[in-house]
This record gives sequence, structure tokens and C-alpha cells, in this order.
Amino acid sequence: MKIDIRIPSVGESVREAVLAQWMKASGDRVRKGETILVIETDKVTLELSAEADGVLSILVKEGQTVPIGAVVGTIDTEAAPVVSVERQSLPSAETAATDHDVSEPAKDASKSSSIVLMPSVRRLLEETGIEPERIAASGPAGRITPADVLLFLDEHPQRKQPKLPPSQPQPTQQTVERPSTDISPSVTSLPASEAPQADVIRKPMSPIRKRIAERLLEARRNTAMLTTFNEIDMSRVAALRAEHREAFQKRHGVALGMMSFFVKACVVALKEIPELNASIEGQDIVYHRACHIGVAVGSERGLVVPVIRNAEALSFAAIERAIVDFVKAIQENRLELSALEGGTFTITNGGVFGSLMSTPILNPPQSGILGMHKIEKRPVVIDDTVVIRPMMYVALSYDHRIVDGKGAVTFLKRVKECVEQPERMFLEV
Repeated sequence: MKIDIRIPSVGESVREAVLAQWMKASGDRVRKGETILVIETDKVTLELSAEADGVLSILVKEGQTVPIGAVVGTIDTEAAPVVSVERQSLPSAETAATDHDVSEPAKDASKSSSIVLMPSVRRLLEETGIEPERIAASGPAGRITPADVLLFLDEHPQRKQPKLPPSQPQPTQQTVERPSTDISPSVTSLPASEAPQADVIRKPMSPIRKRIAERLLEARRNTAMLTTFNEIDMSRVAALRAEHREAFQKRHGVALGMMSFFVKACVVALKEIPELNASIEGQDIVYHRACHIGVAVGSERGLVVPVIRNAEALSFAAIERAIVDFVKAIQENRLELSALEGGTFTITNGGVFGSLMSTPILNPPQSGILGMHKIEKRPVVIDDTVVIRPMMYVALSYDHRIVDGKGAVTFLKRVKECVEQPERMFLEV
């Protein structure tokens, strides 16, 4: 019996998906629940698992865009496994180990071949001459993806001698320096440093990156965006985290981070300035009673903003646990589309990448986004005395069609007060 592998529906607004990576080759035997395919939509990246034990047959190659519901492969539950020609051509580690006449380069080759590679990755490695052991894998189950190879090339630019036909002798230093009566251009007459190479690497924009671009342009075109700035003394938060780190971790099973302080501070400020927890629909302003806080998380395929729902009802531990779960789900390509929908306000932390100050762009249709930045020790004046404190610049971008300047400044000031004196959030003062 053959079971169809179909692209699942991941949301009403998603019409198609890209086959990002096949984890198995045609003819491989797969087990029920084993990851066999990674798909990428304009919002999330997901892993698909085998529905039964059997032999995989791939109908649609990697990189193809297919509609939701399309059949991209089958699993034959009654067939015997078929070893593909590509896999037969690869020397096995056992064969290399028992062959005593193999030279050292051949042993190295057998070591490289023991790494399971996708066909697209294998072609890239053959074209560039890069050993797979040198590349940091970021794919599921520690697999090397095409993006990993391209990233390695970006970080380690190299010149590669073009391959010559088998009948043509390899050029040596003697051949290059020998006078020739042939004035036509020839690869053998070029020194190695002048060998032709590609000046650019071209790859298609991923659906997630396309969606990010669309939403950023939408925010620029359809909102009256303005940004206000302030700075926060992080001394008290740092002291609380140091004092309660071990007890918090032991009791709740999660570390006490900074994000929970900012989420709770934003909840307090959103209750006071409800315009920043609102959105425009047609000619109406829709005010949201619940605070669904989106937290921007950077991933290898782009920025993802999962939503912490009803943050006003959550404890510090629940917020930190939700963030950890989101990050893990993103890394394992199992974040559901529902986790990205319904946000009313967003927090983004560029400080983890070293940003000292930036202007965050709104996430439509939301009317506000808070940007956190790098903590840096700076001299500040407190009670007419210059002291060194860990300071953070914060930025609030807002839609001026809904939010007035007074409301935006008041909101940011309230966040500053709550973070500098966290006790205010518990005492509600």
C-alpha cells in the first residue's frame, strides 16, 4: 500500500510552500514518526514526519514551490528498500577500513563520505571543493543545508582551480612558464592566482524573507511611524537576577532572564496607554483588552515573532518558559502558525547582537513596538554624583495616527520606572 505525502495546511492565509530539504533519498526505508521533509512557508518552517514504516519515493525535488495539499512523495509500506545509484557509488566506512591498500587521501575520502549529505549539498561541495567536516551544520538532526555551504563560502572566500577534461594534463609550473606560439587564451596559460571564479553567489529569496520584506514595506507605506527614545538603569534587574537566579531555576526549571521584566513592564504601561495596544481596522480603532505580546526571535531563516498570549495573567516564570519553548520550537522547525498570530504589541531585543541603538519598525497592524538594546556601563549623574551604571537605550516606535507623542513618551517613561524599580509591578504603584 502506498501512502501519499501531502503538504499540510498550516493556516488560512498560506497557499503554498517550498520544499526546503528532503531528509531521506528515494529508495530509503523510513520509520513512522521519523522526519523526512522540511517545508518552508512565508511564515514558518516545519518538519514533516513519516506516517508509517516503508520505502520513500520522492516525486518533487528540493527547492520547488508547491500548493498546499500537493502530493510530493509516497511511502510504500510493502516494498523492499532500494539503494539509489548515488548512494551505491559512495564508499562505505567498513569497506575503507578493510582495504589495506588504500592510500591516506582515500581514507580521508571515506571519512567524508560517512557524513549523510543531501544531493544538493553534495553537488555544492563537489563544485567548491570544500570538505563537509569544515562546515557548521544548522539543519535538523545536525544535517548540512545548502545555506550552510553558502554561508561558509561567504565567510571563507577561496579561489578554486577549474576542473580540466580527463584527457588534458594538469598544468604545472613548467607548463606555465614554457613559451608558447599559441596566442589564444588558455586556462593552462593562467597562473593559479588568476584562475576564473564566480564574483557573486545568487540564491532565491526564501518565502519567510519575502514576507518580512513585504511587511516592512507595508509598515512604511501605511503607517505614520515615529520613534521616541529613553535609557534605563539596569542595576536593580541585574541585582535581582543575581540574588534569585539559583532559587528561581531550581523552583521553576527555567532561568530568570531580562525579557520577563520588560514584558511585565509593558503590560503595566499598556494598561495605562491603551492606544499602544490598539490597531486600525478601516475607519475604526480596535482596542484590545488582553495583552498578547510578540517577542522577536532571530532564526537562521529570518526574524520570527511568536506571541505570548494574555501576558497580563502570566508570572515571570511562565513568561520565561514560554520564550524558551518558542526558541526550541523554532530551532527544531516545529513552530505552529497559530503561535505567530494575534499579537497586539511587540518587543525586539537587538542588544543580543550588540546593537547600541536602533529604530524598530512596526509590525502591522500593531501600533507599537519596543526595541531593547545592549547594556553598557556608562557614567550617569544620580543625586549630583557621577556614578557608573549598566545602562540600556530603549526605543519605542509607534503609529502616530493612533498614538500621540504624549502617550508614547508616557508609555516609555512608565516602562523605565517599572524596570528600574521592579517592586512597583508587584505593588501596582
